[in-house]
Amino acid sequence: MLLAQAGMSTPDPTTGGAPDGDTPPESTLDGALSQMLNADFDGVAEYLGKTVLPNLVPACIGLAVIFCGYFAAKYLSRVISRPIRQRIDETFGRFVGTAIFYSVMLSLIAAVASKLGAPLGGMAAILAAAGFAIGLAFQGTLSNFAAGVLMIVFRPFKVGDVVNIAGVSGKVNEIDLFTTTLDTPDNRRLIIPNSSISGSTIENISFHAHRRVEVIVGVNYDADTDATRQALHAAADAFLQDAIHGEGRGTAVILSNLGDSAVEWKVRMWVKSADYWRMTESLTVEIKRQLDRAGIGIPYPQLDVHLNRVDAAELQGPARPRMRPARRENTSELWRA
Repeated sequence: MLLAQAGMSTPDPTTGGAPDGDTPPESTLDGALSQMLNADFDGVAEYLGKTVLPNLVPACIGLAVIFCGYFAAKYLSRVISRPIRQRIDETFGRFVGTAIFYSVMLSLIAAVASKLGAPLGGMAAILAAAGFAIGLAFQGTLSNFAAGVLMIVFRPFKVGDVVNIAGVSGKVNEIDLFTTTLDTPDNRRLIIPNSSISGSTIENISFHAHRRVEVIVGVNYDADTDATRQALHAAADAFLQDAIHGEGRGTAVILSNLGDSAVEWKVRMWVKSADYWRMTESLTVEIKRQLDRAGIGIPYPQLDVHLNRVDAAELQGPARPRMRPARRENTSELWRA
């Protein structure tokens, strides 16, 4: 049939399969192929003219709008996030800038797709179903993301703070949407999932500008109380230039407890948070020096054991009467009876 439509003659069964007329077979085949190619090109040209070309110009305009919108979104996010990073917090500023950038880009892409006639309702349904499936597959990751957003918004700590979270202590190096990075005092890098942080107690050690140093020391029971207090005050007064003075601040010496082996004293001093560890060591050394100078000893933990001599007879107690075993009857004779 295809050869007949192309103008080729069919073989004549009565003449042994020879075609009708005097046309050579080669020219007939070439004509059929040329007609088929012309028909295909005509269909492609018709498709391009009716479908592609009318939508090509709007598509190019939409791509140009998205391209320009990308740079506009970058500029807008940078302008808005810069004062937040400078005045409030670096991490929160970066989060706001990223949220603004993606919001502008998604809105721009949706607007361009709507102008081009894309079915936004169907696309929204597909995206919702895909988001539900992805949410089930990545529950742990999404919980880290949600915890990261809450931490960035409410800011229980910021970059540079010294914190105790999830059972570890360190200096906050970076706060991301999924993890938080800490540097420990011995220069180890710890990466903690945000979900572990949000579900545990957060201790922000460096939140306040001032901290209280407290050194507990025990002295002998035979040491004079006034002399001990005077020696401990002398140790605290050696660092008056480093202490923070004011209401509820300054230094204090308190007799806190009468322990099993020693009389326990507490020496307290308010200092800057940055000087906490240095002042703790310095005050401890000065307390030991002042007690040695005053001849007041620090006792070792000890336990007195008193032994009472007891006779062996008292340990054994009164003699018990010996019980004779019960007599067993011969049951074989009973069975014979």
